[in-house]
Amino acid sequence: MMVRYKRWANGLTFKDVMELPDGEALRQRLTRFGNIVHTLNHVYVVDDIFRHHLEGKKHRYSSRNTDQTPALADLWEAVQAMDRWYIACVDAWTCEDLGKVIHFEFVGGGQGAMTREQIILHVVNHSTYHRGFVSDLMYQVPFTSATNDLPVFLRDHYPCTS
Repeated sequence: MMVRYKRWANGLTFKDVMELPDGEALRQRLTRFGNIVHTLNHVYVVDDIFRHHLEGKKHRYSSRNTDQTPALADLWEAVQAMDRWYIACVDAWTCEDLGKVIHFEFVGGGQGAMTREQIILHVVNHSTYHRGFVSDLMYQVPFTSATNDLPVFLRDHYPCTS
C-alpha cells in the first residue's frame, strides 16, 4: 500500500509542478536544494541509492543529489520508472523477505543495516517529507498544490475492504 501511495502522491506533485508558471519550478529559492526540481531530484537520488542497496549493487553517487538539475520531464519519467520498480519488488516479497537485513555504506560514510521493510518505510517517508517542502515552495509562487495526504489516498484509491 505504501509504495502505491508514494506513486500516487508523486503523480499529483509532478502534475502540479508541471502546471506552475514558466520558470517557477527552477527559480532559485531559500531552500536546501535551491529550487523545486532539484528538491524532487534529491528524492529520486535517495530512492535510487536505496534501490542499489536492495539489489546488492554499488551506486554511483557521492552525495545525496546530483550537481546538475535534470529537466523536469526527464526526472518525471525516471521517478515513474522508480516507483514501478519499488512496487514490483514489494509485490514479489514475502513477509519473510521483508525482514531480510540489508547491509550498506551510507553516502556520507559509515555502515548501515536496515531490513527491506525499514528501507521501504524510509523511502516512502523521505519522499513525503520532501513533497511537503515542495508544496511549501509552490505556495510561495503562489500556487496551491493538490492534497496528497495518505487519508485521501486511502479514501479515494485504496479503500479498506474489511
